[in-house]
Amino acid sequence: MWETPAVRPHEQPLLVMKPGVIPFQGGEAQYRNAKAEDLESPFDSSDSEVVALGESLYFTYCAQCHGKNHDGNGTVGQSFNPLPTDLQSSRVQSMIPGALFKGISYGIPNGRQPALDTTVELTDRWRIIAYVKSLGLRK
Repeated sequence: MWETPAVRPHEQPLLVMKPGVIPFQGGEAQYRNAKAEDLESPFDSSDSEVVALGESLYFTYCAQCHGKNHDGNGTVGQSFNPLPTDLQSSRVQSMIPGALFKGISYGIPNGRQPALDTTVELTDRWRIIAYVKSLGLRK
């Protein structure tokens, strides 16, 4: 038999974490456990720069299902039954931002919206919401 290099755990001493490195409050758990009506965006949703960034993020993460026209007819979404939600519907446009945030972040029970909390950065989810709310009702 011949000897091959192997990874040997703890060949080097483990790093000791500095005090205060592990947060005890805030972060994703705070948003997950909060009521939708208590959640507020850290951004001014009327800021055109926030909306423009939200649009870019929408086309990166959401358009595949919700479509380029926000109507639920995206390339991937066409295979779903029921189709993804029309983001310019009165139901979506009347939702408070906190409810949209929780739906995007943690998924919608018995729905096709996947949880995106591990895919899309927390602040980027708020930017997407600002963009979606800026669309208004479908005419």
